[in-house]
Amino acid sequence: MELLRDVNFPDGSSAGKRSGPIFKIVTGATVSEIIDSRRDELRELVREAYLRYHEGFSANPESHFLKFPDRPRDRIIALPARDRGGEVDRVGIKWISSFPGNLAQGLPRASAVIILNEMDTGFPVACLEASAISAARTAASAALAARELHRETEGQVLGVIGCGPIARAVLGQLEADGWSFRRTVVHDLDAARSDTFRRGLAGETAALSSAAAVVEESDLVLFATTAGEPHFLDATLFKPRHTVLHISLRDLGTEVLRDAQNIVDDPVHALREKTSMGLSVELHGNSIISGTLADLMTGEVEPDAARPRIFSPFGLGVLDIAVADFVHGIAATTGRSQNILDFY
Repeated sequence: MELLRDVNFPDGSSAGKRSGPIFKIVTGATVSEIIDSRRDELRELVREAYLRYHEGFSANPESHFLKFPDRPRDRIIALPARDRGGEVDRVGIKWISSFPGNLAQGLPRASAVIILNEMDTGFPVACLEASAISAARTAASAALAARELHRETEGQVLGVIGCGPIARAVLGQLEADGWSFRRTVVHDLDAARSDTFRRGLAGETAALSSAAAVVEESDLVLFATTAGEPHFLDATLFKPRHTVLHISLRDLGTEVLRDAQNIVDDPVHALREKTSMGLSVELHGNSIISGTLADLMTGEVEPDAARPRIFSPFGLGVLDIAVADFVHGIAATTGRSQNILDFY
């Protein structure tokens, strides 16, 4: 912890009267620069955070959803967590909003901050812009699941349903992890958005007229929409060749999940807030969940080549804290964080 020492404040007071850690701010531009240059390290960082959580060292209580009866599309979520194990011990909270109406104003749907606390004293020591962090941990999680469940990293067709920042982050992680697709097909309810997304990709691409057309043509399928309830209900379109990264959690009907091998990040968290997985368990029981991503990493669960494989991650706060602490450390040591000397 970096303490205030020999600091003279404008009002003439001494640091002794305001002792405590130096509070740091890391801006979105700096966060994005670090994330874009460290994708391989971030993927490994997320993998290790999953394993620490699997081993029972970390604390990841339920996320808290702040909802607004007069604005049912909008919400703000608090994700407190402690990522702990071995020499690692870090704690903090992510506060992330989702306001879909922002898109019509030319603003991002999601915005977020993460507060990191110092474990010895409990003092908050840093605030980081976190929309890029949230996207980065989601993308790393998806890439890890794709490698564990699909394993064919060359010559496949990638399908993308929902052409926003999360989808771009996932594709960046897949590329960093060595995936090479012979074709990428995309669909978004906003045709202009899907066409813009497609034109930003390398290789052969096409924007298709429906999500069903994307699934029919693809091997690896990414759902990254803002759907509030299941809309893709035809289980017959999914074949044993398919691996599905169901990042947006509420796209798939219960019949689709019933007939697949389902992998989650946490079997309790994944059932909350009317997710497709939660609705499916209500109908078909907990047995439709085959295991967690960490189970795949440790070999406790093997991918089932006879069925479609679906990864539905609720999103663990320990991953956000792990990535935020990593970014904060690099920003601080390279002089890219802003010190607020008189915060305390």
